[in-house]
Parts: sequence; structure tokens; C-alpha cells
Amino acid sequence: MREQIHPKVSLVGAGPGDPELITLKGILALNTADVVLYDALIDPVLLKHAPKSAIKIFVGKRVGRHSKPQEDTNQLCVSLAKKHGHVVRLKGGDPFVFGRGGEEIEYIENFGIPTVVVPGITSAVAVPAAAGIPVTKRGVSESFWVVTGTTTAGELSKDLALAAQSTATVVVLMGTKKLNEIVQTYRNAGRENLPVAIIQSGTTREEKITAGFVHDIAQKAIENQVESPAIIIIGEVVRESLRLAEVYREAVSLSRQ
Repeated sequence: MREQIHPKVSLVGAGPGDPELITLKGILALNTADVVLYDALIDPVLLKHAPKSAIKIFVGKRVGRHSKPQEDTNQLCVSLAKKHGHVVRLKGGDPFVFGRGGEEIEYIENFGIPTVVVPGITSAVAVPAAAGIPVTKRGVSESFWVVTGTTTAGELSKDLALAAQSTATVVVLMGTKKLNEIVQTYRNAGRENLPVAIIQSGTTREEKITAGFVHDIAQKAIENQVESPAIIIIGEVVRESLRLAEVYREAVSLSRQ
């Protein structure tokens, strides 16, 4: 007699890239997975936390290269949960920070399948932190914005123009292709001398940091061949990183000559 299937989907945030930055609760969910659906930015090491018998399916997408449309992934969560039991949907960062987690949960629960959300460490905070950049600091920045660089319409978020007028730290996700537009937005706000850092593949062995100012960051990004995935941090807090201190000391020295 076939064992009764108990459908369930766990939406698990894997963190910013370093496989050691997944939460314990995320690992425990993987330990009991019958199926793992994982994204492009997931370190394959994390799949070892799932049972050997678990089915592992790549459903990730990179800029310009979609392996599985979102609708297909939603349907897979439902069909595989009904067929096999516990499906772990493993997503980079936190599933509710520009991760379409809310859409996936809504779709799955429409079929009466119970869901669990395991929050992940978002790259918006963790990647700057790992580079020594505090998104807030007393006397420097008392708040921070997290803005998408590319909306569902493929455009730069209009919220950025508002953020550029504030003294807040601004973290832009999925914005490397819009860097020139981001720079122009800050130029329009008269913020040409604001520090900027672009961190590619943050918290991983491939991490690469490009630092400068609004007025020169686009050229530096070209010279350093910056690619996705990367996040952009804009604000005076960028100067607080000891790793980037030399960049800004040199800039001050040149300005005095």
C-alpha cells in the first residue's frame, strides 16, 4: 500500500550568497525535503543538506536568461507537493525582498496546500555589512531605503528620485543595468559627490567591490567590468568601510591639490 502523501511547501531564504549564512531553520527545512526547487544564486553546497533521495530541480533565472517562467515554477510547487510531499522552494536572500515570495505563497495556498516561510538574510543589509559598510550609523545615516533597480515594467523605480533627495543610505538591488540612470537621478538632485559602492557577488569567494562617487562610479564600473549579480550602495556610510578607506583618502588628497 502506497504511503500517504502530505503536501507542504516551505519557502526558504538562503541568504546573500555565502552558504554559511543560511539560517538553522532553513537547514532543518532542507533536511526534511522530498523536493528542492532552487534558484540561480544558490550555492550548490546547500543542496547537500537535503536527503540524497530528494529530487533537486533548478528553476533559477539570471538577467536575460530565464530557465523557468515564474508561472511554471508556481505550478511545479503545487504539482510536486501533491506527488511527493514536502517541497522546499530555495530562494536567494530573503524570499519577501524582491523575491516574489508573496506571489508564490498566494498561488500555492489557493490549492489548499499548507505553506511555511523561512526568512533569509537579505543581501540589502548583509552584503554591505560583510564589506564593512553599515547601512545606518549614528551621526551619518539614520535610515535606509531598499529600492529595486528594475520594476516589472523594466524601468528604474520612481522611488529612487525621492530617495536621492533624502540623507538616507540607499541600497539598489538589480540595478547594474540601470547604473547610468541611477547616476543621472543623483546628478539631478545635486548629489554628484556622494560616495557609491558596487558589490558584485557579495559574501562569496568571487566578491568584487568597486567604489567611488556618483560622478565617477559609472566609468569605474566599466573599467572593472562590473556584472550582475551586484548591489549598489549610495550614501556617506560607504566611507565608513575600512576596506574602502584608501579610495576616499586618495579622493580627499586629490581634491586638495
